Formats: sequence, C-alpha cells, structure tokens
Amino acid sequence: MEKKENDIELQTLRHSCSHIMAQAVQNLYPNAKLAIGPAIENGFYYDFDIEGVSLNDEDLKKIEDEMKNLIKMNLTFEKYTIPDVEVQIQEFKSEGEIYKAELLEEHKNDNPTLYLTKDKDGNVLFNDLCSGPHIENTSKIKAFKLLSTAGAYWRGSEKNKMLQRIYATAFKSKDELKEYLTMLEEAQKRDHRKLGKELDLFSVHDEIGAGLVLWHPNLALVRENIENYWREEHRKRGYVIVNTPHIAKTKLWEVSGHIDHYRENMFFIQKDIENADKERASVVCEAEKTGSTKGEDQFILKPMNCPFHILIYASQRRSYRDLPIRMAELGTVYRKEKSGALGGLTRVQGFTQDDAHIFCTPEQLVNEINEIIDFVQDAMSIFNMTFEVELSTRPESFVGDIEHWEKAEAGLREAMEKRGMKYDVNEGDGAFYGPKIDFKFKDAIGRTWQCATIQLDFNLPIRFNLKYQDKDGELKTPVMLHRVVFGSMERFHGILTEHYAGAFPTWLNPKQVAVVPIADRHLKACEEVFSTLKSRGFRVLLDDRSESMNYKIRDCLQNKKIPYVLVLGDKEIAENTVAVRARGRGPIGVFLLENFMEKLQEEIQSRGKTIIE
Repeated sequence: MEKKENDIELQTLRHSCSHIMAQAVQNLYPNAKLAIGPAIENGFYYDFDIEGVSLNDEDLKKIEDEMKNLIKMNLTFEKYTIPDVEVQIQEFKSEGEIYKAELLEEHKNDNPTLYLTKDKDGNVLFNDLCSGPHIENTSKIKAFKLLSTAGAYWRGSEKNKMLQRIYATAFKSKDELKEYLTMLEEAQKRDHRKLGKELDLFSVHDEIGAGLVLWHPNLALVRENIENYWREEHRKRGYVIVNTPHIAKTKLWEVSGHIDHYRENMFFIQKDIENADKERASVVCEAEKTGSTKGEDQFILKPMNCPFHILIYASQRRSYRDLPIRMAELGTVYRKEKSGALGGLTRVQGFTQDDAHIFCTPEQLVNEINEIIDFVQDAMSIFNMTFEVELSTRPESFVGDIEHWEKAEAGLREAMEKRGMKYDVNEGDGAFYGPKIDFKFKDAIGRTWQCATIQLDFNLPIRFNLKYQDKDGELKTPVMLHRVVFGSMERFHGILTEHYAGAFPTWLNPKQVAVVPIADRHLKACEEVFSTLKSRGFRVLLDDRSESMNYKIRDCLQNKKIPYVLVLGDKEIAENTVAVRARGRGPIGVFLLENFMEKLQEEIQSRGKTIIE
C-alpha cells in the first residue's frame, strides 16, 4: 500500500498547486472566472474563462512567476464549511463565478466546503470551492512547471462554452521534476503522430472522419507480422479463430445490455425506408435519443465482439467435455468518441481488437485466468515491456446480481494471489457486465499504457441463456472471460512506434536491409545482392540514388531507421562479401553474404533478439 499512500500525498500536493495557479491567474487577469482544477496522472490542470485573453507561452511564464511569489509568502490552506449554501451561491453569481455557482448548486446537499488561502497575518487572499484535502502551506511546493494550454468545453460538452485549460505538473523535489521534463522531451521526439509522417506509417483524413485510420504499407506490414504472431500463438494455446459481421440488429444489443449501458458510445445505422427501392442505408452518427427501435430496419455498428461469440457458442449443444472453449477474433469495432478526445492511433473511433472470449466451468476459471496472464507475460517479453496490474471492481451502473459480481471479483483476486502477483484496486472502474484485471504496459521511457485486459462475466451468459450439460446431466451456465492481449491494434501500434522511437526491430521493420554501392560502378553487384536477398524473402531496399555513400548510409540508418545497411565496393565484390553497418551500432564487420543471410534469418525468427554482431 506504500505506493498508493505516496500517490495520495503527491495528488494532494498537485491539487494544492492548482489552487495557487488559479490564484495567480486571477491576480494577473482579474476578470478570469474559475471552473475546475483537479490533480491528474502526472500533474494537474485548471480551466479558466478569461474574456478577451488567449493564453500563450509568455503568459504561462508570467503565471509561473506569480505562483513563485505566492509560494514565497508561505500561504496557508484552511478548510471552511459553508454555513449558508444559498447565500454562497448568490455571492458566486454576483462575482461572476458562474461555474462555481453551478457546481455548488449541484453539491449543496453534500456539506460543501471552501478552501481559503491565507497570508501570515490571517488575511484571506483567495478561496476556491473544494472538498480537499490540501497541504498545510505553500512551503511544501518545491518543484512545479506549467506545461501547455488547450481548449476544453465546460463539463466536456460541445454545447457549452470553450474554456482555456492550463496543464501543469508538480513533484516533491526538483530532481524528480527534472527527470519528468526530460522524459517529456523524449516523448515529444517519439510522438507516433510525428513519426507517422516521417516514416509514412498512417494518416487520418477529414473526408473519412476523425478517429478512422488509414494504415499505409509500412505500418500495415508491421501489423501483418504482429497478426501472424498473434494467430500462431492462439492456435498453440488452444484457441479457435472466428470472424463476425460489423453490424447487427438493435435487438442483439438490447439483450446484451449495451443499449442501456453503452448507448452514447454507439453508432446507429437506420435503413432509409422511404428510399428502400434504392437499397441504401444512411449512417446516423449519433445515438438514438428516444431509445425506440424500428424492428428489422434498425442496425448498429458493433462496439464489441462479445455478443457474436456468444451466439457462436449458443449455435449448438455444449457438454462439460467441450469446455473450455477459447474463441478469438481480430474484430473491428466502432465506438463514438468526442472529437476533442481523438488523437493519432492511440484514441480512435474504429479499431481492431485482438479479442477473445473463453467459456468455461467455474472449476476451470482460475486456471484460465492464469493461462491468460502467462500469455500476456510471454507477449510483452517479446517487446521488452514490463507491466503493472490493476483490479477494477463493480461500477455504479452495472447489470446482474451483486452475488455474481462478488464471486467474479473473488475469482480474479484468487488467480492473482495464487501466483503472488502484486496489484492495485481501482474501485468502481469495472465494465458494466463484470470486474476486470487491467495490465498497464511500461514502455522504453517509463510511461505506462493500459492495454491487456481480463474481464470476468457471469451476466452475459445468463442474459443469453447459455448452457452446458455437466457430468451429472444437469444444464448449467458457463462462466465467460473477455480478454485482449494487445488491446486494440491501432493503439498498440501507436505505443510500439513510441516505444521503439520508430526503430522497429528486424522482424517487424518494413525494410530489414538496405544495399548501398560505394560508387556507381558497384551498382550492378548491389542489384545482384538485392535480388538474392529479395528472393530469400527479406524486405530489402536498393539505394541507387545519386547521393554520396555516407549520406545514403546515414539516411537509411538514422532517418529510415532500417536495421542493417550492406555496403559494397571493389574489395567486397572481389571477395563475395558485404560490409555491414547496424542501426545505432555503426560498422560491425564484413560477412560472406550467405553467412549474413543465415544470421539475419535467425534474428527475424528470434522476434526481437540481436543476433548479428
């Protein structure tokens, strides 16, 4: 629990720092109105309504300087219980603090409090509607940095006013802050959106729609190799691979519970009845508000694959001897997101899940969970990633009986505790149909990404009346596990691009080898080497541009990020050898071409290990 306690302490520091930022903003811009300013992962933010001002980098520097002045005053934070909420609401309104008034109106029955900021003489300099907690005084704020600004709709709704958000961070020490800022600089260099353009990996177009990705040949080839690994591993581990449609009638999603619990994230398709003779459909890009359906004419783009897999299970009688049934699919799903939340590959509206559903008996449950954890561990070791684990429990909006939820949560805990896994608990963050284990992958620069998930589900098998005949002859309901290893292919490839900084290992790289002549007279020999490599199945580039040899070598290794460059001159041609340069390592020696190809093949088959040295 030490980690959680430290997190709370750091969140309290950051939230207190957000109050100081708000105070500094109002000192500099007296017409600024306050919205919200929570601590978030890796920092905090505050939203402001500042009429006539568009904050820029120079403004952030002024705000930082004003914050430093306030911190030097050793201001104290004091909790103040609001004695008369209605009076306070009117006071906020008279001051123009419409957002605070709205929040206080919403929470007026929750014993609301203000936090006052006082100077050494006890004078109140600032107050903010807040439940706390806060640090005692500003002397504890040792290291902070304002990072950026962004637009943010009030309450996240496009119907409301656009506010200005300042993102910032704070740490307990200057060394921790410096380390974090260095990581941010490295993250900017690795941004998959930037690398996506430089390496021609993917694109998104307004003509198609936000969050709908075009995979260019280079990244599509990376994906092909990962999908080949995925299929191979699933078959080894006893899965059957299936394929299902992209749409289904509304009735399916009513039975599954998605209509009631996931409506705002779903794309509805409605047949154009008036023009039925034209046999066309119009896509309705916002969820139905009324909840009514139009029988067989109403369809939905699938947000999840699970109901389809359930119906495959239900298509025939099942015996306990058939279980466990492990069903997997690279299934493309569609989920409606707010446009402001979309970005690159990591937040999209159409994506392919490496989805699987396991139907098993209660006695098989713990073993199946452990098998999945083994799968995640094995997969992540290939990409040289570690992970942290989090158990997410029953949310406020859920389906099914609490008894089943408690059994499900207990099953997940038992599986992790039996293997001695450390995990944190994320209360109330489970899916609406069951609790889950989330795996947060750690990349090369220490950032964590939520990818793999195991969700335990007693509810959907009941809703769809799934059965199997047990050894005693009775019909019983199977337990269902929802599972992904990579999460979504789009998100995982964005993460991988940043993890490798675009320098994919040999087995994944769009081009594995480049062949470069020292001079034009060596081009014919390079063409022969190129043809030999290509005929053996290697992905190879012949760089015959009219540039200098050194430029081409540097460009292939550093810009195109190709793992190996083979250089041929008079000596190499005479001895039937190739001079090899490796990305990030420089010249590594001269090899007979046949020996190099053997080692290259071995490196590819190793999926990530460096064999050629």
